[in-house]
This record gives sequence, C-alpha cells and structure tokens, in this order.
Amino acid sequence: QVQLVESGGALVQPGGSLRLSCAASGSIFTTYRMAWYRAASRELVATITNGGRTNYADSVKGRFTISRDNAKNTVYLQMNNLKPEDTAVYYCALLGSGGVNYWGKGTLVTVSS
Repeated sequence: QVQLVESGGALVQPGGSLRLSCAASGSIFTTYRMAWYRAASRELVATITNGGRTNYADSVKGRFTISRDNAKNTVYLQMNNLKPEDTAVYYCALLGSGGVNYWGKGTLVTVSS
C-alpha cells in the first residue's frame, strides 16, 4: 500500500509562485512514474518518469516544473507565473501501466488578487 500526501497549496496573487510537494510512503516510489493532476476533471498537469523524463499539459508548459527526489520519496511541482485559471485542487498520483494506481487527497491552490 502506498500513501501520497500533498502539501504546499495556498492563496497566491496572479503572477506569483508556489511549490507543491507530494511525499510517498513505501519502497516502490522509485520505480514508478509520478504525476500531478488538478481540478474535478482530474486534468493531467505533468508527469515524470523514474528516470526524470517529464511531460506537461500545454496550458502549463514554460510555467510549471515537475521534479522528484527519489532519496526522499517526494515529487514536486514548481508553479510560476500563476494565473487565476490555475485555481484548483492539485492531486499527486502514482502511475502504473494501466493508469493511476494511487491518488493523494489533494491540496488547494487559489490564484486571486
């Protein structure tokens, strides 16, 4: 069983930055792709392989950066130049071959002046 715990969500002004963290329990973290989703539609924001290869939604390219620290079992999402449309609950996920194996409970990001 894997538990994912997100943190770092907050209220921020447009143009601001936040860094989300997702701490994973369990020893399987290093062998799986990780992802960040957002909002009720579970929009895929970014993914990262165990080797560090990344992929992003077009809406966040150039503004968001996903990274991971396998020694800490943690994945991060650095969000810069935030826009009001980035407002959402952000979920961390561990990806298996068939899709999402585990979800975190989410952390709320609100972008507003």
